[in-house]
Amino acid sequence: MQSSHQTAHSQLVHMPVDQVLIEGMLELPARPSGLVLFAHGSGSSRHSPRNNFVARVLREKGLATLLMDLLTPQEDLDYQTRFDIERLTRRLLLTSQWAQGQPETAHLPVGYFGASTGAAAALRAAAAMGDRVRAVVSRGGRPDLAGQADLVKVRAPTLLLVGGLDTQVIELNQAAYALLSCTKKLSIVTGATHLFEEAGTLEQVASQAAAWFGQHLTAKV
Repeated sequence: MQSSHQTAHSQLVHMPVDQVLIEGMLELPARPSGLVLFAHGSGSSRHSPRNNFVARVLREKGLATLLMDLLTPQEDLDYQTRFDIERLTRRLLLTSQWAQGQPETAHLPVGYFGASTGAAAALRAAAAMGDRVRAVVSRGGRPDLAGQADLVKVRAPTLLLVGGLDTQVIELNQAAYALLSCTKKLSIVTGATHLFEEAGTLEQVASQAAAWFGQHLTAKV
């Protein structure tokens, strides 16, 4: 049986930021109820099989997705640039503005899905956007890198997903979680390491993310 939310529109897009063009894939089901922007982590890209799997599940639930590279291929070669949270945040904000200016997505409530360092950028951007971002999900993220000053400003309901075997990252997420004053949840996925490569663990991530966005992103406000 085919999903009623099959991708109806798929477009390779190029978004101008900081005098460069960054590439993304915008995909929408027939009647999207929201848009989730993906902020990838250090050393990853919009081709990440894990984030693409999560994005596909979200589209099956009726959400549009924008997977993008916040760094150019040349920039990503520089290890320090991958941890430039300020640059990643600025570009996520600029791509959010771009999406809000497109006829296909201008009317959609916005959420962020961040992985690794992308989670820090997602939370900083959410702090800057206020009520214009409805929900944030972090997968194996480094929300601690967002910094205390921004974490305390986040208003969007935030779900932190961490592998149960990713002990150091669990501690970093617990520290960030304590600083968040928004609606929040810290979910430990049993038996999962940092990349959620163990059988069934990525499916749990996708299911929890879809439920979180379904509850908070598309809720009437």
